[in-house]
Amino acid sequence: MMQTYSRRLGHQILNQSPALSYLNSLYSVSNTNYGIDHPRYVSDLANKGVGHLVRKGTGGRSSVSGITAAVFGATGFLGRYVVQQLAKMGSQVLVPFRGSEDDPRHLKVMGDLGQVVPMKYNPRDENSIKAVMAKANVVLNLIGREHETRNYSFEEVNHHMAANLAMIAKEHGGIMRFIQVSCLGASPSSPSRMLRAKAAAEETIMREFPEATIVKPAVMIGTEDRILNRWAQYAKNWNFLPLFGDGTTKIQPVYVIDVAAGILAALKDDGSSMGKVYEFGGPEVYTVQELAELMYETIREHPRYVKIPVPLAKVMLSPRDILLTKVPFPLPAPSLFNLDQIKAYTVNTLVSDTALTFENLGITPRKLRGYPIEFLFSYRKGGPQFGSTVSEKVSPDSFS
Repeated sequence: MMQTYSRRLGHQILNQSPALSYLNSLYSVSNTNYGIDHPRYVSDLANKGVGHLVRKGTGGRSSVSGITAAVFGATGFLGRYVVQQLAKMGSQVLVPFRGSEDDPRHLKVMGDLGQVVPMKYNPRDENSIKAVMAKANVVLNLIGREHETRNYSFEEVNHHMAANLAMIAKEHGGIMRFIQVSCLGASPSSPSRMLRAKAAAEETIMREFPEATIVKPAVMIGTEDRILNRWAQYAKNWNFLPLFGDGTTKIQPVYVIDVAAGILAALKDDGSSMGKVYEFGGPEVYTVQELAELMYETIREHPRYVKIPVPLAKVMLSPRDILLTKVPFPLPAPSLFNLDQIKAYTVNTLVSDTALTFENLGITPRKLRGYPIEFLFSYRKGGPQFGSTVSEKVSPDSFS
């Protein structure tokens, strides 16, 4: 009681002070939302977009963008690029991780000091998820798995976890944007269980959080990708590359940095992307064999293929799926393709003509040939300059 009385008396003395009155008139200082009779912090969160948030600075990593994003799945392939895009504009990024503390270590240097915050959590524990979202105003779900393990099935990782995040985000009340990263080709009728689980997640999220944005990228290409790297490693180790089927399935691979840019463009708009589904594909369509030939051309090896019919591939790869829940120990992850991925590659995976794409977000995706696949230079057996043409040789004079 005495403390309250002393505090009020102090405010009265300060308000009557001629010096403070002069400062108030000079700088228009208002204490409407401060003091013991008023809440110190007043929320002004709106329902659409994040463009209205108070921003400070020039827009770099030392600025304040007003975004506090919880990025689930940030330690994955796409996650590092999304975190980098968020951090470099001055956002605070909460990075939930479930493994070792070294898993998110590479992400901390992407933002200013203290802006990238790793948080240990359990994806099966709602309280730990709520602890991550407690201070966030944006949630991005990048969690996904291309093969099953003894502990996590396709349905749990790709569907149930996403639905749980959407439900908790809706209950939170202060989450302005929810962005779900699905997969191009996700459909209830897909031959792939993983893609069917992704489609079920989309349906559940739009029911739980109708304002969510769904992003469906095609096969992503980049330094840490899981397709060209695996092909190059296999071709180097075994001197050939297996093509399941006849290699004529059409895909539309996209550069991972373009996907991250598209996600950020949807996040930063005025809310026009809320409740919509975007399909992100590259500007070029490849058959599986054409993409493999591009890989061989880049590593400067003679293409050698062994085409395996899909029925034979199913017989070869089925034992792992059968033993997955039978044996009491973990099985090694597939080094090239698993049975579910082979089923996914039996149908064309292309951006539909009526879908919202990069163009609707003002982004022009890059072609793969050139810089996006230069990481394959490391697989050349004689070094980056092995087998280079005259025009590609580096002259010492170019560095002077």
